[in-house]
Amino acid sequence: MKNLNLKWLFLILLSIIWGSSFILIKKSLLGLTAYQIGALRTVFTGIILLSFGFKKLKTIPKDKWKWLLASGLIGSFIPAFLIAIAETEIDSAVASVLNSLVPLNTILLGFAVFKITSTTRQVIGVIIGFIGTAILILKGAELNPNQNYLYAGYIIISTVMYAANVNIIKRHLQDVKALAIAAGNYAFISIPALIVLVFTGFFSAATFNQPEFLSAMGYITILAVFGTALAKILYFKLVQMSTPVFASSVTYMMPVVALMWGILDGEQFSSIQGLAAILILLGVFLAHQPKSKP
Repeated sequence: MKNLNLKWLFLILLSIIWGSSFILIKKSLLGLTAYQIGALRTVFTGIILLSFGFKKLKTIPKDKWKWLLASGLIGSFIPAFLIAIAETEIDSAVASVLNSLVPLNTILLGFAVFKITSTTRQVIGVIIGFIGTAILILKGAELNPNQNYLYAGYIIISTVMYAANVNIIKRHLQDVKALAIAAGNYAFISIPALIVLVFTGFFSAATFNQPEFLSAMGYITILAVFGTALAKILYFKLVQMSTPVFASSVTYMMPVVALMWGILDGEQFSSIQGLAAILILLGVFLAHQPKSKP
């Protein structure tokens, strides 16, 4: 009973933390550039994870390091920049809903690249999910003509990368401890992130003199500490104490939290977009249904 209550607590906490990540990125953009946000998020998270998991690096077999590099780049480094760039043009609520495409893209990549079979229900779920995506983007562009909804493509690219990362971990890093994977990822990507930070002019007086600089740094620190480092640990614990299917249900709850933040921040979100979001989540639900037992 205690374990049951604890896993629900972890699920709710993760939904709140990850659902709040998109509004934190939006607020950070008031005092920092998208590239600075992506770099800072990576550097701060790397410091935290390597502080806890540095000793775990010794347990990683040599033949796994190339997959850790690939996992770090496509699962953390590049998406951190793409999502921040996307939010320079589209609302945080829309970005959060589009991020829910990760499970659908995981199934598509698993079928196309890793030859993992899919059920009819999963195929229907993918189709419904992408119909909802098209409606969400088209209606969003109509509702916010001042925003460039082509930037939604950055979120979609990120979801494809997240999906590829899931398949890489499942196929090539299954026997590596979760904390070792996270620490190994950031051991690779923290240094290039720091280089990016230098070339963005972050350490110049002009950046420090921005009126919103201190508040933006506060938002990005919260994002790195809670939205990335702590969330990873909570998610690993949740998977260990429950099942992957239960843990993946965070996908349904995150957009609700993000939508609430977006509406409170004055973002426009129409009823048709709400229907599109429901279609996407319905597609994810159908696609994630476990295969029936014989």
